[in-house]
This record gives sequence, C-alpha cells and structure tokens, in this order.
Amino acid sequence: ENTDPQRIAFLLRKQWTLYSVTPLYRFSNAHLKNYSRLLSAFIAAERQKGWAVEVGVELDIKVAVSSLPDLKGSDQDHAAILVELFSRSPASQKTSEEKLIWSGWFCCVCGDDFFENVPEDFTCLPLFLTNGAESYTAIVGSWFQKTFDCCFHRLAISPLNLSWMAAMWTGCKVDKTASAMELIFSVPGLLQPLDISYAIHPEDAKALWDTVQKTPGEITQEEVDIFMDCLYSHFHRHFKIRLSAAKLVKVSTAIASAHCDGIIKFLQSQYLIGVLKLLTELAISQIQ
Repeated sequence: ENTDPQRIAFLLRKQWTLYSVTPLYRFSNAHLKNYSRLLSAFIAAERQKGWAVEVGVELDIKVAVSSLPDLKGSDQDHAAILVELFSRSPASQKTSEEKLIWSGWFCCVCGDDFFENVPEDFTCLPLFLTNGAESYTAIVGSWFQKTFDCCFHRLAISPLNLSWMAAMWTGCKVDKTASAMELIFSVPGLLQPLDISYAIHPEDAKALWDTVQKTPGEITQEEVDIFMDCLYSHFHRHFKIRLSAAKLVKVSTAIASAHCDGIIKFLQSQYLIGVLKLLTELAISQIQ
C-alpha cells in the first residue's frame, strides 16, 4: 500500500455515496485549474435558477479540482480526482474563512482489464464517491456529464457482495482493538419495517473464517457461503430465526461499513486501496 495516511485521512470515517461512471471523453489532468473555474461558473449559473441555495443565506461557492495520486492500485491506474466545494458568506469575506460543504472523488483501482477496450481519448475513472447534499451532487454530475460526455448511475451493493465483504474484512488484521462485526438484515413481507442486528465478536468471527478459508489470500464463493451459513446456523440455534429468509442490507467491520443502498464508510487507511479495488470492480460490472 503506497498511500500516505495523512493525505487520505480526510476520506476516513465519512459516509460516502457510491456511483458508477462511464469513461470521460477528453479529460486531462493538465486542465484541473480550468475545470475548477468552469465548474464554479456553472454552479453560479445553476444557483441563480434556484438550485442548491441555502434558505436565507447568500453564499459564494469556490470549487477546487485536484489530483490524488496516492489512490492507485497499479501503475496503469489513472490518478484519483478530487472535487471540493467551499462556501464563504459575505460576513466572512474579510477573513476569507471557507467551509467545505461538499466533496466527491473519482477513482479507478486495479481496473487494468477495463482499459484494454477503451479508446485513447477516454479516461477511465469508473467509481465516484460523494459526501454532501444531493443537490450539489446533481449539479456537479450534470457538469461532468455535459463536459465529458459521461453518465452517472447510483451503485447499489447486492446481498451477495455484502456477504463477500463480511468474509474478506473479517479476515483482515487490525492493529487496534477491533470492533464487533455487525450484520443487519431486513425482514420482507411485513407491514412495518423490521431490521435484525446480528453482532459477532471480532475474534470469534476471525476464528470461524480461519476454519473456513482453505488458502490464505484467496477466497472462493463456496467459502463465503459456508462462512455465512455457519453464522446463520448459530443465530437460529439461539433465537429460532432463519436469517437466510431475510435480506442482508448492511455489513459493519473494523475495516469498513457498507450498505446495500451504495453507502460506504472507510475506517482503516491501510485497507483503503483493497476496499476501493472491490468497489471499482462493482462499478465496472455495472457499466459493462
């Protein structure tokens, strides 16, 4: 992991919403400052139409587009691109006090196979993550779509992929005292929503996974199924509830937490690249 913890610390412990993005046409790292200026003008124009205006507050929006070269899984990956929106009210003009109100970043970690079928004029950054108001996400997304002829789609995470995350992240070593692994299930067919929370001590979850995994560093679907079935059997033995009949909607571990609606929170910098690799694969699979 060739990442600088200080440079990527701001990505941790925030709730990011996931999108998949088709390749960007004629995007260039050499023009990031110009993109900042153009996007700022676009936001100002859209705000005059009534978009993303905070009630009773007049704000000056500043845009910063920059590169995050540390977020790469291989030499072939394009450097991640960070987009930040800062607000400055008229009262703070003299002090130049700026407040980060929205951030989003494009990345592609270990997407080598995807590059082979993409023409030279296109830049592959299939994963887009945002933190902030959806109104700003809509404006920024609209500008990128118009400028680089790309499309954005919300990236959902299936129960199958969540079970893979539970297994993979359980097997990771964490320096600090690990928090419990928590699985949240939604029970279908009820008039009132009902969720079931299932927490497993991290050492117990790791011990179970170690008995299931045959080859360290490699994971198979069969191993993931056995791991989850063991957890289901244990729960049924104690509570007489079959979790296999419910829908897995969220996984929380010491490494990260992920929700089926496409919400992710990174908790450990040393595993950030590994988690982004998995999310990149999901984003590419949706594009293809």
